[in-house]
Amino acid sequence: MTLGRTNLIDELNSTRRHVLGILDGLDEDSLNRSVLPSGWTCAELVQHLALDVERFWFRQVMAGAETAEHVPGSLQDLENAWKLAPGTSAAEVIAGYRREIELADAAIADLALDAPPGWWPDFFGDYRMHSLEEVILHVIVENAAHAGHLDIVRELIDGRQWMVLTDEAE
Repeated sequence: MTLGRTNLIDELNSTRRHVLGILDGLDEDSLNRSVLPSGWTCAELVQHLALDVERFWFRQVMAGAETAEHVPGSLQDLENAWKLAPGTSAAEVIAGYRREIELADAAIADLALDAPPGWWPDFFGDYRMHSLEEVILHVIVENAAHAGHLDIVRELIDGRQWMVLTDEAE
């Protein structure tokens, strides 16, 4: 069985919508407030998704593009994407995430699912993905995991839940 390009892209877009949807309606203070012991904020996680996921996997790894804004040379560089530059608003981070999604989509639009990466980082050692299909699946999983993290944080901030079943639904 093959998932097919349309199904993969649909699921990828679904996880992206989940990330944006769970944040919808949060104000600047809430997006920049840490509510977990680890200390990260919603805005920082979204910046991670923009730079370390959308840009890194699709534009850099798959398309082989060197982007002036963030060219990781190590895993430490990827971890630094969680840190917001002073004065960066959460609205700017979310707009940047939306922009990276558009650029990622454009970068992979003409690639076949079996297309190999255009560049592979040395810091991964023996670990390797071999095709666009593998990279899309990886990004879907990463987005879904982080959407779940955002679900928890949103519920702690204001009680809002995303698609939670209740006794009434049973």
